Amino acid sequence: MSFFADKQTLEDLNIPGRHKNNSIARLFDAAVTAGGRKLMDGMFQQPLNNADEINKRSSIFQYFTGLGVAFPFTGEEFGVMENYLSSGGGSIITVAAGAISKKFLQVAAQDKDYELLNAEVCTTIELLNRFYNFVNQQPTGQSPYSDQLEQAKSTFADPKLSWLLAERGAKQLPLLKLIKYDYLLRTGMNLQMQALTQMIFRLDVYIAVAGVAARKSFSYARALPKDANVLTATGLYHPAVENAVGNTLTLQQQCNVIFLTGANMAGKSTLMKSFGIAVYLAHMGFPVAASHMEFSVKDGLYSSINVPDNLDMGYSHFYAEVLRVKTVAQQVAADKDLVVIFDELFKGTNVKDAYDATLSITEAFSENRNCFFIISTHIIEVGDSLRKHCNNFRFTYLPTVMDGLIPRYTYTLTEGITTDRQGMIIIENEGILDIIRGGETASATNKTIINKQ
Repeated sequence: MSFFADKQTLEDLNIPGRHKNNSIARLFDAAVTAGGRKLMDGMFQQPLNNADEINKRSSIFQYFTGLGVAFPFTGEEFGVMENYLSSGGGSIITVAAGAISKKFLQVAAQDKDYELLNAEVCTTIELLNRFYNFVNQQPTGQSPYSDQLEQAKSTFADPKLSWLLAERGAKQLPLLKLIKYDYLLRTGMNLQMQALTQMIFRLDVYIAVAGVAARKSFSYARALPKDANVLTATGLYHPAVENAVGNTLTLQQQCNVIFLTGANMAGKSTLMKSFGIAVYLAHMGFPVAASHMEFSVKDGLYSSINVPDNLDMGYSHFYAEVLRVKTVAQQVAADKDLVVIFDELFKGTNVKDAYDATLSITEAFSENRNCFFIISTHIIEVGDSLRKHCNNFRFTYLPTVMDGLIPRYTYTLTEGITTDRQGMIIIENEGILDIIRGGETASATNKTIINKQ
């Protein structure tokens, strides 16, 4: 079993999709080889839920971040080697017959297949030599990558590859050597070549992720066993937001709920998405947008941020919200250790029902101390009620500072429950009432004031 996040959660956090604008997968899409991209896709699809495995992978990424090496191949040239090695070989007789036939056709009909085969074998020899050099240039001694280095060195030390270094730089091979090398590379040492290719794919991912971490100044989270039941992220921010403000979030068994309030545009949704993304990436062993993070592994992550209605099913927005909360409740009731993010519960119904539902649902969820929750709402009275009889909540808000009639947002998490009520001020600043009453000039003036801030 791996760490789980369902489709709704992945879409809320904009995690999957290398070709999708501003997705987290695209942020890390720096692999050079097709195999490396496929391997990274697999990591995004199946995060880990074992602390030792997470820390092992994370330590390799961190090692390459510090090493600062470049991937020793281009995608185009490695594609030649990758396609050649995967095209299959055959017995020595089959390989010899095929090469001789291609040679004959080259002479008799100026066919290009013999020349192409020769080029593929020479390219593969060149890239294997380049990987050999890379392996032997790495620092000796114990490191998170040392086991893989030793595996590669062992493969290159195989007597069947004793000819490899001598053929470095070859551009054209005579027929007998071509037959011999083609047979060894695609048949005689097929398993060894597959192993080396997989090592190169992994190296591609290590260097790609490490490069993103270095450029973005991301850090690496430390995974703790599940029973520690803690999560701390310092200087946490959204990885796709430039010049983002960092915040500190801490959850533990004795305080497993963060109750978040604040005005619209104060940054609540962005903070919650930042948190969810960091949790997901941390379970992948990937770097996170924070100055420091450590966490107990969880079973999964669920969010309710952008829950759509479903006209085909006849679901209103409110009913879709209810079904989403029901899904999460079933997972929590199944005794799973989860991270749950609820942004503006029950905003699709009237204020009285939203108050009652948010209060009862939040209080009921919070009783499961093995799960961590971040719950936001505009209904600040819910927080006042929860604070009176719940001792496992951290009440926080994102402030709005008024510069005259103009709101300014600090994006800095503050202890307590907001008292900000600037909705009507913003409406008045936009001149909506003036527009309705025919005063469009006043609206334009107010917009000019806001845009200058």
